[in-house]
Amino acid sequence: MAATLRAGADARPPRRTQDAGAGEPGAATSSLPRDMSNLSFEELLELQSRVGTKAYKQQVVANSTKKQGSRPRVQNACVADKHRPLEMSAKVRVPFLRQVVPVNKKVARDPRFDDLSGEYNPEVFDKTYEFLNGIRAKEKELVRKQLKKHRAGEEHEKLQQLLQRMEQQEMAQQERKRQQELRLALKRERRAQAQQGHRPYFLKKSEQRQLALAEKFKELKRSKKLESFLSRKRRRNAGKDRRHLPLSKE
Repeated sequence: MAATLRAGADARPPRRTQDAGAGEPGAATSSLPRDMSNLSFEELLELQSRVGTKAYKQQVVANSTKKQGSRPRVQNACVADKHRPLEMSAKVRVPFLRQVVPVNKKVARDPRFDDLSGEYNPEVFDKTYEFLNGIRAKEKELVRKQLKKHRAGEEHEKLQQLLQRMEQQEMAQQERKRQQELRLALKRERRAQAQQGHRPYFLKKSEQRQLALAEKFKELKRSKKLESFLSRKRRRNAGKDRRHLPLSKE
């Protein structure tokens, strides 16, 4: 009975534990062809069954990485020689306006808002350009003489507008000078209080406007122009009030 069992075990074929070539991956990989792109689908299936799935996948990955690495880059080709022309991609759109030659842009400098011109000081400015007042007075007298020659017509209208504009500029300059003198007087007063040991009091903008208006009324009263100024003020206020009144229904 034991002899019969031993004879049956010897006649049984040996069992494969792994796929062919799986135990020796180096030998299976060396038997694979280097270029698998020319093989047909049947030959690939036969090759996979012969060498094993693992070795087959390793060879496929090696062929794909070799194919990607063999493709040269455009940037490396450009860097190879610095004197060769630059290669531009056809997918990138060339802009319509290209800067071929760099041009230095000229930056304009406005002396009114530039720190290089210094800080604006009205007192220094008025003292520096005080000679312009005499020139303006001569021009104003010349316009009046020309106005006497042209009694009517288009030239008369132009000269009349010019004379009115010059008088308005002169009045605005006098008003600005009067406010400047008021500010200087307040500054001197605060300085005197500080020297006496008192705490200086700084006026608000509304209080400064009230003081300027009071000084203006005093000046108009001295020049006997207060009544005409008040009449103009009343007419202006009446016109403003008339706009807010409802329209009369006829």
